[in-house]
Parts: sequence; structure tokens; C-alpha cells
Amino acid sequence: LRPAPAVAHHALAAEFDQNKPIKVQGSVVRWELTNPHSWIHIDVKGPDGKVATWMIEGASPNNLYRLGLTKESLPAGTEITVEGYQAKDGTTKAVGRNIVFADGRKFFLGLSEAEGAPK
Repeated sequence: LRPAPAVAHHALAAEFDQNKPIKVQGSVVRWELTNPHSWIHIDVKGPDGKVATWMIEGASPNNLYRLGLTKESLPAGTEITVEGYQAKDGTTKAVGRNIVFADGRKFFLGLSEAEGAPK
């Protein structure tokens, strides 16, 4: 018997900086429900009026479904605010902690290593 190959999984601290909290508001461009993590792409207008597309990492689709988010939850054009932590390289990439919809509904993005994760 051969052992099964190990699947690499990064620690959040390797890529994202908990000393760089972000809060961005924008419009959903696309939501990728892929394993091992989901990605929300949102267009965010900066103070200079220029639009930047942010990539927000969330938990796996199964975890998000258990938390109440489905593939229909984030259609293109949905206005959301994302709280999370920016990538260490300073790009418009972040790990999400929460998303807040325009009507005030708030969802945890399911990454237990992120600060503020429900216990």
C-alpha cells in the first residue's frame, strides 16, 4: 500500500496580514465557489474615483452553505461591504472575515483561523 498524497493547504498567516485590516465596499463582479476556498471578486471605487477589483477569499463552498450562503446569495451587481485582512504583498487581495449586505445582513465567511471567528 502506498500512502495517499498530502494536499497542501496554506495557513492564513502565510499570505494575509492580521495587522492590515480592511473594510471595502463594492459591487460583486463574480463569486467562485471552488475548493478549497471560495473567491468573491468585487469592484471597489477608491477615493480617487478609480475602480479596483478586489479578490476576497472565503471558506469552502460546503462551509459557506452551512452558514447560510448559497450560490444564489451573491449575484453580480450585489452591493456588499467586506471586512477582512489584506494580503501581505499589499495587492487588492484579502481574506474575508465578514460580508455585510446593503440591508444589514451580516455573514461570517467561514475561515476559522481569521480573527473574530465564532467560537
